[in-house]
Amino acid sequence: MKKSCVSVVKYEKPVESVARAVELCSGLDNVKPDTKIFIKPNIVFWTREVMFPKWGVITTSRVMEDMIILLKDKGITDITIGEGVVTRNPGDKETPAHAFSTLGYDTLKKRYGIKYVNVMDRPFRETDLGDGFVLNFNEDALESDLVVDLPVLKAHNQTRVSLGIKNLKGLIDLKSRKKCHSSDPDRNLHQYVARLSDRLPPVFTLIDGIYSLERGPGFDGKMHRRDLLIASSDVFAADKAGAKILGYDPSEIPYLVHAAKNHHRPIDLSDVEVAGLPLDEISCKHEYDFPFQGDADGELPVLLAKQGIKGLYYRKYDSTMCTYCSGVNGVVLSAIRSAWNGDDFDKVEVLTGKMMAPTPGMNKTILLGKCMFMAHRKNPDIKEMIPVKGCPPDPMDIVDAFHKAGIPIDPMMFKHIDQLPGFFMARYKDKKEYDESFFRVE
Repeated sequence: MKKSCVSVVKYEKPVESVARAVELCSGLDNVKPDTKIFIKPNIVFWTREVMFPKWGVITTSRVMEDMIILLKDKGITDITIGEGVVTRNPGDKETPAHAFSTLGYDTLKKRYGIKYVNVMDRPFRETDLGDGFVLNFNEDALESDLVVDLPVLKAHNQTRVSLGIKNLKGLIDLKSRKKCHSSDPDRNLHQYVARLSDRLPPVFTLIDGIYSLERGPGFDGKMHRRDLLIASSDVFAADKAGAKILGYDPSEIPYLVHAAKNHHRPIDLSDVEVAGLPLDEISCKHEYDFPFQGDADGELPVLLAKQGIKGLYYRKYDSTMCTYCSGVNGVVLSAIRSAWNGDDFDKVEVLTGKMMAPTPGMNKTILLGKCMFMAHRKNPDIKEMIPVKGCPPDPMDIVDAFHKAGIPIDPMMFKHIDQLPGFFMARYKDKKEYDESFFRVE
């Protein structure tokens, strides 16, 4: 059996560590000066309101610049960085521009002559991934000779891990992203993610594990300093190794199971040769899940159940809840915790995603998001419907809905929703290992 090489090294010095990771797996050996490069970082979320919690959430600018230096040393001149930053307002162009500028991409452009693009401003092309799976991919990436994939080492609350293959979801348009969160069991999120690399040019993956993230992909997860780099010209092999480092057997990751089947590959590491650090020595379990607690009275997140909240039925999110609803879900739960004064709520149920069905006997049912409203707008099991119809849901419409249900959540938490990351940042204040300089280009 031919084995794919995955290198795993410590990040110790700028340029040198990335160069060692690339060299150990022979990752750029066949790259020529006329190669057209598309670099895909991970900028999952950004806000202009507060200093953003980047550690384990966003690709470091340090690794980005190191990779560009290596490519320039090979004489390559055509290099484009591209990412599709998700914003609450799909028409918002200022926030992605602020992200690129703050991360130093303007400086990289001046220093090395590279380009950077907001994928959402660029053309997309319908791409057949086989077996009826069709998504719209960014043309810049499709027309490149090599995609350099720079994901972050993170666990993910829907796909369990988010590594090289999952990072490529940022190359598809909004319609396709929503399509990935299908309620069709034969066309679900895991099956779509498994195919994301299948029609792209060759992909070289360098997983940025200087910081890692539990319960990702966003700022409400737990961040760790790991100082690791994982590299391979085989994105599937890189993801299997990355999953192992995050404490999971690859067989526990649904999208990897589907990818193995699609490509007739073993799901274990028998077709992977690891160069550098042994995986077992650096493996550290990163929880992906936000735990929920169910009983005869319904289901609630554990934190709300332990608080003693009664009369609220807020079932666990599933893979059909897309990025837009995911972005407000945590805020809603925090607002409910703050709003509870000890009195039981009036048998209120909150439904999210695309698959949940209302429970008969509820007094009030909040349908959070357009998908839920369209699915249940005529459902006879709903006694009093309180819809939030937007896609994405408007934060103040969410406030109005909960107020109608008798849950007095604080409007200020939603009016200033972009400041919420600052609350989570407080956990890392004055901890020197969480170093902002990794996200600047000096």
